[in-house]
Formats: sequence, C-alpha cells, structure tokens
Amino acid sequence: MVRITIYKDEQGIYTGFKSAGHAGYAEAGSDIICSAISALIINTINSIEAFTDVKLSVSSDDQSGVILVSFDSDLTSDGILLMNAMVLGLKTIQTDYNNDDIYLIIEEV
Repeated sequence: MVRITIYKDEQGIYTGFKSAGHAGYAEAGSDIICSAISALIINTINSIEAFTDVKLSVSSDDQSGVILVSFDSDLTSDGILLMNAMVLGLKTIQTDYNNDDIYLIIEEV
C-alpha cells in the first residue's frame, strides 16, 4: 500500500507531503497504480521547482519508496494550484481503485 500524507498548517496552507510504500497492485514494473502515483508526485515537485519561486527540500529512498517534500518558503498561488491538482489526482486514483492500494491522509502540523 502507498501511504501519502499531505501536511497543512493550522490555516490550511500546504507545508509539504510524504509518500511511502509500494502499491502492490501488480508486479514491479507493471504496477499502474505506483506508476500513476509516482508520475503525479514527481511532476508536482518538478512543476513547483520550474514554474514557481517556492523553495523546497526533497529527499527520497528508492528501496522503501519514500519521498519527503517540505516547503521552505510559502507557497505561491501557482504552488497551491499545483498541490491541489496533485491531491485531486491522488483522490481520483484512490476512488478508481477502491481505496485498497492508496491511503491518502491530510494532516495538520
């Protein structure tokens, strides 16, 4: 199961996110859920870096499937839009695949 935690502050502003695990929907290399989740997450990171002035820190571990992102500066409106798009995509995957392979948590920090 992939566990994705979206971190927000007390005002509801995104402060980062963490993705951990592997979906296990299919064999490695054929797992469409892992591929979709990875594409959304990596594209969001790359888009925030390329299209906004937001500073972020990223760490990852390929073996465990952990990606940890923290925003080192406040998100711009474009950054918020990109995060909203990622969350929408993750929720859609969660719904389409009956919530068994992806667990999405919104957590106040």
